[in-house]
Amino acid sequence: MPDAPQHLRRDSRHAGLVVAIVVTLCLLLGASAALIVTKVRPGSASATPPHADARLTVVATTPAPHAAGVALDASLSVQVTTPLAAGSPLPTLRPAVAGSWIHSGPETLSFEATQALPPGTAMTLTVPGGPSGIEGRRGQRLPQPLHVGFTTAPLSTLRLQQLLAELGYLPVSFAPADPTPVPANEMAVAQLGTFSWRWHTLPGSFMALWAPGESNVMTRGAVMAFESQHGLTTDGVAGPQVWAALLQAAAAGQTNSDGHYDFVEVSTADPEHVDVWRDGQIAYTTLANTGIEAAPTEEGTWPVYARYTSTTMSGTNPDGSHYDDPGVPWVSYFHGGDALHGFLRATYGSPQSLGCVEMPPAHAEVVFPLTPIGTLVTIA
Repeated sequence: MPDAPQHLRRDSRHAGLVVAIVVTLCLLLGASAALIVTKVRPGSASATPPHADARLTVVATTPAPHAAGVALDASLSVQVTTPLAAGSPLPTLRPAVAGSWIHSGPETLSFEATQALPPGTAMTLTVPGGPSGIEGRRGQRLPQPLHVGFTTAPLSTLRLQQLLAELGYLPVSFAPADPTPVPANEMAVAQLGTFSWRWHTLPGSFMALWAPGESNVMTRGAVMAFESQHGLTTDGVAGPQVWAALLQAAAAGQTNSDGHYDFVEVSTADPEHVDVWRDGQIAYTTLANTGIEAAPTEEGTWPVYARYTSTTMSGTNPDGSHYDDPGVPWVSYFHGGDALHGFLRATYGSPQSLGCVEMPPAHAEVVFPLTPIGTLVTIA
């Protein structure tokens, strides 16, 4: 048989090559399609929703455990690992603070305070656990209660002074820079503003006792006056009880019930005398006797801390003998055993006492109502 023409053989080879390429492409496309189908086809089980199997645990708290100096208007929150049920039990605070816990996010509880945190106080935030503890949307429970302890910031002397001034317990007034009412949860936080003297007739030596933002005898006396009027221990220390009462009084606009600001100056210059100041003016003056050289009356300024219309005074004389004087009238103690009081003497105006400030009984009776608890007494 004669050989086929060359051009036909070439065409036959070309046709075979084309067929092979087409087959290969079909195989590749089929494999790709299978791969694509394999990737997009869902498995036999449906996809697991987020958090479905998550355990309920606490991720973070604000404040953090053992935090110190927490701001009195700080935000409090608890964050957990899974969304919480709408009616989940809520955390608690001890001591209690007015306010409420809200769901601020699916996994976050936040405390909306309606009063400031108590200053200088050890507090505990408790996240309830167990069968009655916080609950996730799928019924998860925190296995055990979580107790987070923290301590709030110490008292702000400046804010203490601002509140005492606003309520009339200081010889200065305070004008806040922002006249709008302070939110309840910020009442314990120092505000921007200025102090000014209520009377410009006060002696310079007395005005020098004042220092904004610094602890001083003037502030201590004002605290004692506030404590006395509110049935609290008159120690001049603005602890949590004082702060709670002070903030409550500020919110209610409950000002100084005495209505006046008094202080006493005792001059040891000859003749010795007492000047009682009321609302920027000398309201009463009387001769007086201070301590003898062997038992002098210490110079300085102190607040009246105890008062008696009549009491017994006893102690030891400089020579070692004992004295016991019953019925001493109109007594206002201001520094240890030193007091303003009435006492019968032949003369007045020179050192004769054992450290007290003695006045004629009739004059002491006039002075006594002007020296309530907290009244400052200066010996100079």
